[in-house]
Amino acid sequence: MRKLGIIALALFIQHVSAQTNRFVYQVTMKPNAENKSEIKTENAYLDISPEKSVFYSENRIKRDSIMQKAFQGGGGRGSINRDQMESLRTNISYSVEKDKTNQKTYFKDRIGRDMYSYEEDRPVSWKISSETRKIGEYKVQKAETDFAGRKWTAWFTTDLPYQDGPYKFGGLPGLIVKIEDDKGDYSFDLMKNYKIAEFPTLSQFGNTLKVKRTDFVKQQQKFRTDPMSFMTQGAGGISAPMRIGGGRGSGGNQNPADIRKRMEERVKEEAKKNSNPIELQ
Repeated sequence: MRKLGIIALALFIQHVSAQTNRFVYQVTMKPNAENKSEIKTENAYLDISPEKSVFYSENRIKRDSIMQKAFQGGGGRGSINRDQMESLRTNISYSVEKDKTNQKTYFKDRIGRDMYSYEEDRPVSWKISSETRKIGEYKVQKAETDFAGRKWTAWFTTDLPYQDGPYKFGGLPGLIVKIEDDKGDYSFDLMKNYKIAEFPTLSQFGNTLKVKRTDFVKQQQKFRTDPMSFMTQGAGGISAPMRIGGGRGSGGNQNPADIRKRMEERVKEEAKKNSNPIELQ
């Protein structure tokens, strides 16, 4: 009986240690270059296990949960509360996964109908300072880096056994508690942490296309320039006609020229709202 008790305790300890740790960051952004007084704030999760970590929007998971419940209940899209979904819109459409075993970072974001994924090819090189201070309950140390056209200052702690951080940042001798760029356009602040049983499944619509980072940037620019043409092209430039009109609430057949115009106006408006991206290069 005593041996069984020891085995049970060992299995329990193993289960606890294998759990995923969730760190909640408050992300503050000024995404509109023409209106820096417009500040967006939302929470994002950094889920860390021994094998990997994933950084993504809290609102994305909440929206996924609402849609999943609607479809499971048989109501479909028509049963979804649009006001609730609108309140959960996110400026963090991407996700970042870090593979701990291979020391690789993967970025995923949607362009048009498909999800694009690339391996980050620019290492984050840190200059660690001897300067320390307290942020909340943590003793933190200063580090600086130039990444993707911005100068960043990070504060990391060795009080937590993780060499990780929000977005693509990591590789310091501790967890990043705070990081911000020198223009004050973007900042990530650790708010709290707790354990979760496992990584959630992020919604996946359309194809996932694996590309190089430079190709992702080119495709993003193509979409912003001519969204309708981009949407009617499949992977590899193969024509993929869009279904136009006839859907619920579509009002029957619609003029393709009107749809093109509305789509282009919507994409241009979104581009204006996001004219100050986190990566400038």
